[in-house]
Amino acid sequence: MAQGLPLTYLEAGEANGGTPLLVLHGLFGSARNWQTLARRFAETHRVYALDLRNHGGSPWSDSMTYAEMADDVLRFLDDRGFARAAVVGHSMGGKTAMTLALKHPDRVERLLVADIAPVTYTHTHAPFVAAMKRADLAGRTRRSEIDSQLAEAVPEAPLRSFLLQNLVLEQGAFHWRINLDAIGSCMESLIGFPDLGDARYSGPTLFVGGGRSDYILPEYTAPIRHHFPNARIEMIEGTGHWLHAERPEDFAKIVEAFV
Repeated sequence: MAQGLPLTYLEAGEANGGTPLLVLHGLFGSARNWQTLARRFAETHRVYALDLRNHGGSPWSDSMTYAEMADDVLRFLDDRGFARAAVVGHSMGGKTAMTLALKHPDRVERLLVADIAPVTYTHTHAPFVAAMKRADLAGRTRRSEIDSQLAEAVPEAPLRSFLLQNLVLEQGAFHWRINLDAIGSCMESLIGFPDLGDARYSGPTLFVGGGRSDYILPEYTAPIRHHFPNARIEMIEGTGHWLHAERPEDFAKIVEAFV
């Protein structure tokens, strides 16, 4: 049995049989971000959108390597007696899904990775973490008051709105429901990818990138093929890193055709 953390999740299509479909969100995200798409996928699949550690309602930990997060997902499968799953992962969730497939290929029936590659990136989200930690939440009663505090570090309003989904009002006080301290201290690991040598996953694999994003570039084809020899790469033109939110219909059709 895997020794990972017990993850919280949203479930849909539980009456459907067959291989379950797991959905893994990206950094600063949660299962709730995928609720609409999960309901759509649940028309034909049993779907579980998971909260990865330090996100959503899942437990917090000071450490969040991709090996550890893959073990969390493995525990989810073990706890429910699922021998295998189809896995869709975006960004950080995509790297978690890739790690799971490479370490436990027998547990992944097929793999879809959204706008991320098995490489180390130079861009970091540390400034977002710093801005969120700097925000003065004391005595604030309106979300707009926190939004204005993030504006200088995060000028894009849609991105601020996405980050602010992690702001929770309870008993009249705001607090962040993600573990900003751990995310900040683990950022180097999160923008990297574990050295898994010549590990390969030969199952059906699809990488879906955003045409305006720089997360799946031509030079990343070699490391993708090294670990995933049967991978196809498909781009959604005119979209950025959050392609599933920008073009949900196009993204959903690609997922449905693949799984």
